[in-house]
Amino acid sequence: MGQRARILTEIWGFEGWKVKEVFYEDKDGQRLMLIPGYAPGATGQLVIRVERGWAPRCSQCGAICHRAAHEKLEVRRWRDLPWAGRQVVIEASLIRVKCRRCQATPVEMTAWAEPRQRQTRRLQQQLALEAASMPVMHVAALHGLSWRTVRRAEGAALARWDATRPRSPLEMVGLDEKWLGRRHKRDYKYVTIVSNLATGEPIWIGANRREETVRSWLATLTSEQKATIKVIAMDMHRPFANAILGDPEMKHTAIVHDPFHIMKRAGEAVSEVRKNAFFRAGPERRSIGRGARWLVLRAWERSTPTQQGELRFLLAQNKTLARAYQIQEELREALHAPDAATMAIGLRQILRRTQRHDCKPLRGLHDSLVLHWNHIIALGDRRPPVGRIEALNNNWETLVRRARGYRDHDYLLLKLRFMIANPIREPKDVVRFQALGLPAPQQAAA
Repeated sequence: MGQRARILTEIWGFEGWKVKEVFYEDKDGQRLMLIPGYAPGATGQLVIRVERGWAPRCSQCGAICHRAAHEKLEVRRWRDLPWAGRQVVIEASLIRVKCRRCQATPVEMTAWAEPRQRQTRRLQQQLALEAASMPVMHVAALHGLSWRTVRRAEGAALARWDATRPRSPLEMVGLDEKWLGRRHKRDYKYVTIVSNLATGEPIWIGANRREETVRSWLATLTSEQKATIKVIAMDMHRPFANAILGDPEMKHTAIVHDPFHIMKRAGEAVSEVRKNAFFRAGPERRSIGRGARWLVLRAWERSTPTQQGELRFLLAQNKTLARAYQIQEELREALHAPDAATMAIGLRQILRRTQRHDCKPLRGLHDSLVLHWNHIIALGDRRPPVGRIEALNNNWETLVRRARGYRDHDYLLLKLRFMIANPIREPKDVVRFQALGLPAPQQAAA
């Protein structure tokens, strides 16, 4: 191998293969004759023809196949990363090996691409990284590829990343529902998202929000995986709890209700009291209570002095609303109790105030707290990071808005998992993000 070929091989960067020839082609596949001092046309692409320098390997088991060529195949091409603004194509003539270890006849292993792929790993990595921050159509226009090509390349890179990452035992699970919006064309309006609260990553998406939906997720778990689950955090949707309680292998698992949804139930009661006190009491009272919905739902300590003054004036107009707001704040404080016993004391005090109340919304809140008493009290002893459930919903909305919708929920699940597992907050996070699907960079020689 001459000096020029050796330099190009080192730049290309795949050991075991060497660059045999480099030339330019036009868009019709015709070779371009270069004129000294002039660059090729803007539509020309760089073709790097390579050949094997070592013995071939089996693409299934990785075994070395000495003198075991079963069939010589036609010349194939792979799209590679662009260089100096030029499209780059890798060209090689592969063989079908006869492996003695696995007794198969697959196509030999290539160092730069996965089997049955027409893009190199590093190009797929680049496309996946760019698609993480812009729509797929924009990535396709940037690289001169079709939308489907970028979509398949990104899916292959993310699947490779997901298959090579370490797995942690599933101990804390989050169950939540997600409304798909008004413009979808599916038979169901909701999906159920199962997430690992230890990492915040989604692990499963199923259609609908029924008891059968959660059972279908439980059917994907083994008995060993079910035994490791200690806590399942969910909202107050009863079918979710029924599915967990109905599985005999999940009797050891504690069900915890998300404090966000408990306060949401209390906020709905307070909002209904506000409507009865102002909006359904005539135009004069309506002018007083208009625009105060978020004021009565906001926590007192999070309100500004100006907002607190407006809230005092509003609560002074109606005793029932003042009592409902006080109950809401007591419930907020009880949910932050340090243990289950202290939380039970605070909740019993709230129930004593609501059990004989004539106000229908507060009576409904009372019945809801009684119905879910055990799962609310369990929050005092087990404090899973339930905030990651709502953070997952925010990431979902971000991806959907960026792509203007998704048809494939498995693809969306994979993108969500990558987005949550690779936040960029520190310099080390940048290195981890850029190493998608590729081996870690080697240390430089001394």
